[in-house]
Amino acid sequence: MQLARQRDHVDLVLAQWRQVAPDTDVSAMAVFTRLFRLSKYLNRQTAAVFRRHGLRDGEFDLLATLYRSGQPDGLTPQALSRAAVLSSGAMTNRLDRLESAGLIGRQANPLDRRSLLISLSEQGRSVLLNCLTDYLSALRQLQAPLGADERQALTGALRTLLLSLEASEDV
Repeated sequence: MQLARQRDHVDLVLAQWRQVAPDTDVSAMAVFTRLFRLSKYLNRQTAAVFRRHGLRDGEFDLLATLYRSGQPDGLTPQALSRAAVLSSGAMTNRLDRLESAGLIGRQANPLDRRSLLISLSEQGRSVLLNCLTDYLSALRQLQAPLGADERQALTGALRTLLLSLEASEDV
């Protein structure tokens, strides 16, 4: 039997809701409860990859943002905060840990004496690239049950939802 035709946990949850609240439309849960559950599985799998490389949740994202930015001098903490959707307090804690581990450096911003630039160290670049290989492998395994057309359709649908949310917030 194909996986798409089998019933998952969310089908059970929806059936229970329909049983106890037959006049309530719970159909929105079909999408978002699955996304919540998938997020938990995804976080568990990726956190294990990050731990193997000495990283905590969210630190990979900061290192990857610095690497992808193409800015050899680095990025300001504010630019990193916006990219990672983090509060300044959470950003400071992550940056402190990454700096203590020797993965990033902080230096004065030559264009604005009131701010700093955060950049990857050579060790940070190495950790990131090694972790990236394992991370991509884990993501490929997680999406393996989907065919190419399903991946493309899912990517498009999730993009539509994300664009809608990003447009309604100051991200």
